[in-house]
Amino acid sequence: MTSAHDLLEAYDRQLRREGEVGRATEVVELGPLLLATFDHGGFVTYASLEGHDVDTLVSGAIVHFRDRTEVATFEWKTRGHDWPDDLGERLVAHALVAEPAETVMIGEASALAVPVDVPGVTVRRAGATGDARRDVEAMLAMQESVFGRGRGPSVESSLATLESGEAELWLAEVDGTVVCAGRLQVVPGTDFAGIWGGSTLPEYRGRGIYRALVSARARSAVDLGVRYLHSDSTDMSRPILERSGLLPVTTTTPYVWTR
Repeated sequence: MTSAHDLLEAYDRQLRREGEVGRATEVVELGPLLLATFDHGGFVTYASLEGHDVDTLVSGAIVHFRDRTEVATFEWKTRGHDWPDDLGERLVAHALVAEPAETVMIGEASALAVPVDVPGVTVRRAGATGDARRDVEAMLAMQESVFGRGRGPSVESSLATLESGEAELWLAEVDGTVVCAGRLQVVPGTDFAGIWGGSTLPEYRGRGIYRALVSARARSAVDLGVRYLHSDSTDMSRPILERSGLLPVTTTTPYVWTR
């Protein structure tokens, strides 16, 4: 089994900088930073800040998004093992606001690809029955009821993602009602795929449904040639992913600037 140290090393090497901005509409380099613009806003990524004047970099990122783009907000995504230790305090001093921290979980896809059967629950890919729009609408409605409105993608962008092959959407149904859903997104040019957007209706939690959804996505990832799965996990999903075989390797905290 791959150690947490080796998983973190692979994560830093493959999933930071270019690994996070493949779908951006524009990417500008500022020292060690990549300043990416997406349809939904801006994003700052880097592999390491060591040897650089961090406050100058933060100021430069703010100037870029404030004066050269029309984005309303951008995210500076920190990791718990980043240098310097007071990076979060420096970002706050520049008026960025911290959002809740999550745990970065990584595991071998093949180790997670163990079938999990939950009686009365059907796990399948969105669109498998021929009506992708219906599936996507049902999935997003369920996720909005869990996360709140405005926190997820639109129906049209989700359908476009499906049609392009950039990601797979998976759902779990009970008597035809979507009760759990999530996304599998392969990161091109890496050994990784992300499992994102996992959510389960409160009344269906604790039955193994989310774990079954993880298993189904892992089996699909293996079929696609993926070696590792990764996820940014809340305190709610972390124990489930640990039981499935993912390891915590670091934390991640987004700091957000708003115009």
